Amino acid sequence: MTTSPVPSDENHPSRDAAYWAQPVSKLKVSDVPTGAVNLNVEGRQVVSPLQGFGPLWQKTFRVRLSGATATPAEVMQVWKENFPKFQPPENRFYPPMTGIQPGAVVFITGKVPPWPGGPAILPLASGVMILYADDESFTVMTPEGFPEAGWNTFSVYEEEGCCVAQVRILARANDPIYEVWFRFLGSSQQQDRTWRHVLTSLAAHFGVQGQVQMHKVCLDPRLQWSEVKNLWHNAGVRTTFYVVATPVRWARKLFARFPRSSQP
Repeated sequence: MTTSPVPSDENHPSRDAAYWAQPVSKLKVSDVPTGAVNLNVEGRQVVSPLQGFGPLWQKTFRVRLSGATATPAEVMQVWKENFPKFQPPENRFYPPMTGIQPGAVVFITGKVPPWPGGPAILPLASGVMILYADDESFTVMTPEGFPEAGWNTFSVYEEEGCCVAQVRILARANDPIYEVWFRFLGSSQQQDRTWRHVLTSLAAHFGVQGQVQMHKVCLDPRLQWSEVKNLWHNAGVRTTFYVVATPVRWARKLFARFPRSSQP
């Protein structure tokens, strides 16, 4: 599957080719950061909004860094270096040692609420691939089984002499289970809180008490029933089974250390 929409060839490479991830058919993990779980990532294909199940949404979160003297590139550098730190407590992001670079995989472990307004307790482990990264923006693309199919773009730009930090999501729920999570169980609201938290934390780093603005629009209300098959890769279900089975695996390893008693 080609991940870059920028046409190029060996004789006429795109001017920004270095900022794009190389085409991949399936994700390959060469290094797992300390603390990360290589689950629901290795061997998965990256997917676009066209391959998801639920309605297609575009969400835009932005905050003005009024009074900050940093340039957009300087703000983005801080954002990249502190991306895990700016997340809310229930989310854990594990970028590689090389940082936010095209083609890199960022591992994610998190929790989602089982009901609206409930605590985030259901586990989920997966990751995203860095599709594009330059000095003032980067885009991540989701793999099969991730809650959403699509892209998140993080950018910083100048508007009327002020830096603006922005998160733009273009995605749809990956399968019917996730659609239920987003529509009825509070996952959509949790996502909104997550990106408000991230942008507020970024603004606070520069000494700004920023007010995060949000714009949400449904670009396609249809359910894509042809993508029901995505249920097979659901990372939430697979993570739950993994967590439940972990004590069993530990017990087997423990008992395997003791030889069976010999029969008389």
